Amino acid sequence: MYLRLPAAAAYPILGGAMPSVFCRVLGPVRVTVAGADAPAELLWRKHVALLVYLARSPRKSRTREHLIGLLWSDRDERQARHSLSEALRVLRRALGDERLVAEVDQVRLAPDAVTLDCDRFTELCQRSEWTTAAALAHGEFLEGLAIPEANDFENWLAAERALWRAQVLEALLQGVAADLARGDAASAARVGLRAVALDRTSEPAARAAMRALTLAGDRAAALRVADELAHALHETLSAEVSEETARLAERVRDTRVGRRVVAAPPDARARPPLVSRSVELAMLTAAWQRARSGRGQVVIVEGEPGEGKTRLIEELVAHARLDDASVATARAVPAEQKAEWSALAGLLAGGLGDAPGLAGAPPGALAGLAGLDGDLRARFRAAGPAAPVGEALGAAVGAVAAERPLLIALDDAQWSDPATLAALPALARDTAARRVLLLLGVSRGSPEGERLDELRARLGRDLEGTVVRLGRFEAAALRELVRWALPRYDADDAERLTRRVERDTGGLPLLAVAMLEAVVAGFKPVTEAPAWPSRQRTLVDSLPGDLPPAVIGGICLRFRALPAAAQQVLGAAAALDQRLSADRLGRATALDRPIVEGALDLLEWNRWLVADARGYVFAAPIERAVLLQEMVTPGQARRYRENFPT
Repeated sequence: MYLRLPAAAAYPILGGAMPSVFCRVLGPVRVTVAGADAPAELLWRKHVALLVYLARSPRKSRTREHLIGLLWSDRDERQARHSLSEALRVLRRALGDERLVAEVDQVRLAPDAVTLDCDRFTELCQRSEWTTAAALAHGEFLEGLAIPEANDFENWLAAERALWRAQVLEALLQGVAADLARGDAASAARVGLRAVALDRTSEPAARAAMRALTLAGDRAAALRVADELAHALHETLSAEVSEETARLAERVRDTRVGRRVVAAPPDARARPPLVSRSVELAMLTAAWQRARSGRGQVVIVEGEPGEGKTRLIEELVAHARLDDASVATARAVPAEQKAEWSALAGLLAGGLGDAPGLAGAPPGALAGLAGLDGDLRARFRAAGPAAPVGEALGAAVGAVAAERPLLIALDDAQWSDPATLAALPALARDTAARRVLLLLGVSRGSPEGERLDELRARLGRDLEGTVVRLGRFEAAALRELVRWALPRYDADDAERLTRRVERDTGGLPLLAVAMLEAVVAGFKPVTEAPAWPSRQRTLVDSLPGDLPPAVIGGICLRFRALPAAAQQVLGAAAALDQRLSADRLGRATALDRPIVEGALDLLEWNRWLVADARGYVFAAPIERAVLLQEMVTPGQARRYRENFPT
């Protein structure tokens, strides 16, 4: 009896030239000789077992007596010796006389006789190349191989499987962490599920998969992993999940993607990976870890519109929501800049007002904030005079941070009202020794961004923190996006498209993604078209007519691909140009509330709109301008405005 094993034409992941004999042992066994199918006689179970056992032995050497006892202990001595000799003859035909030395009492492999994938796996792990190492693991050690009549071999095989299962599991977990660190939650989820499949009772594997799946937007799959872990632990070990795993499952149940989306809407497109932002994400993650340890941090994320500052902030917020932490988020908009404390009111509505520990703030502080939030007024009736709002904010944040680490994320902070902006330096100073990260997104190129110059100048001096500056995509990042969007393109076609995207978008991430999604949907850019004017031109100083036709066409094609209800809701949002609730959009479009909510889920998932607790706004104002110019007729816009309540 022998194992039928598939051939492998090449193993580029192993590096260098093809070895004379290669054996994959981390998964179903695969053996090749000089890159071709191994001869059938080499694939007999005991021949494969002998080959791998020798390759894994100290100095690749064993005595004849040891090998006979290992694999042929069920036969008499003469038969056993003959079987060993026959097995060595088969190995010698594949390896050559110089690579297999059989002496009177010893059998030895030459150092280069056999290459095992597990040896390469170990080298990669030692260099912390976890993603590459994890790609080598396809299952259990010698999966599918069994020799029941050879008890000593079965004992050795069980020990090897336990050893490699632990090492592969660690590599997979490290691979999940590496993928998440560079913002590729979809890849992390795939690796995490492989870890779960390898050991269904491993809580670290389940937690890694749950985090990755949640960050990838598949909360339902994350909760299935939690349920399957609980079942496996109960059935196999009569045990319950740990408190750490149970807490994570609860946080997953409460998690939303954006304002209210709990999972990818039906038929929604896949979200692009966070390309070329691993360094910036690592800076944010490091600042968050320092804040969690009690060193208050201030981080300003600067980027011109379309460079991805909102996406980067959302990535850290999503990670923090899965930690034992409190999160408060808000987005400032120009229309509310003159409303005193409007940005702070957004933070209260966006999580600060519900944070555990807030009730421990002084009564005066709670009374001071209650004037900005109706829910706080109902919960904390004033028992005394109200503190000034700025002082109340510092006291409330301190009380929340005493209970749990706190992430405060205010995007488009340059549009904040003067009162909130003036309070930020004092808040940063008062929380310098607390578990607080103050994360501010600022649009570079906007004159309003200068309003944060005072706070920016203090970073690295009397405030601990940093400024994270984003930039446009270089060719390598665009190439990665093209591979993600169009994986079936050959190298030449992909390179041509990369050059075209770079030419038409100037490397601006927002426009690059929009153009690629349009190409996926069938859009064909015209051959002769003007390029984006220059890499110095920004969306702040651009009108729709300034954009290349390929970009405008891409935005319009994405709009046409939306369901009719989503087109109406997005058209109304474009016509009304302010922060809008589902109720107001329902009145403007005359659509029923469930239909509007489903459309908003899809538009938020597809990043047409972004939202906080107070409503929805366009993620990119330039896309709103394009839709008003190209897709929303004046009559439609007028009707939406007439329906909108004053």
